[in-house]
Amino acid sequence: MQIISVGTGNISLPLPFPLPPVPELASMSVVPQTNKGKILAKRIHVPSKYIRHSESRDCFLKRVKENDQKKEAHVVRTNGKESELLEPIPYEFRISEELDKIGRRRTVEGVLTVPEHRLPHVLLLQLGTTFFKLPGGEDEVDGQKCLMTELLGRQDGVLQDRDIDDCNGNWWRPNFEPSQYPYIPAHITKPKEHKKLFLVQLQEKALFAVLKNYELVAAPLFELYDNTPRYGPIISSLPQLLSRFSFIHN
Repeated sequence: MQIISVGTGNISLPLPFPLPPVPELASMSVVPQTNKGKILAKRIHVPSKYIRHSESRDCFLKRVKENDQKKEAHVVRTNGKESELLEPIPYEFRISEELDKIGRRRTVEGVLTVPEHRLPHVLLLQLGTTFFKLPGGEDEVDGQKCLMTELLGRQDGVLQDRDIDDCNGNWWRPNFEPSQYPYIPAHITKPKEHKKLFLVQLQEKALFAVLKNYELVAAPLFELYDNTPRYGPIISSLPQLLSRFSFIHN
């Protein structure tokens, strides 16, 4: 009789059921009978491709410095402003580094709607969303106005008044990973980021100044709806969030 070890326990061979190929399983090793222990037989059915090895926060902190150096090589400076290209370095490392300094990160994003062919369109930055940190002592609405001025403000210095109407949604990042949810998971007590979406009412005419590494596009609601693979869960959920409003286009 042969004894194999799976995880922290052992089980005897032969088994009363077929054993999948070894490469598809978690790590296994042959051990002497003297080390024989107990384990549930069903555990050896777990394919290794479904086992996710989590990275600790310390691992993130060790890689922050290296990622910052790579990030500096992908910064585009335009008209005295700096804009990060989002593709090279995920910003979850920034959250890990700043957690001890500023606590949970608060993020605001604006939902700008424009009428086109009598149908609401949502203005999007094609390369994705640049993340902003709210200054201390400033509430979300004022922070959203500062964000709009910084990201899409006119270069001639003319200030444009934008009405921040309502909070459309709340999203939470439970850990140092890209996944975000419209709720706080039950096992999470200290989420790492809280993101709020605000509906921004534009004037009849508006002029935007967009940085060179971005492209401002207007996406219709029917294109965003149920299109998570392209736009992600947050942007693709905007049609449902905006369904409680009645848009009147003259």
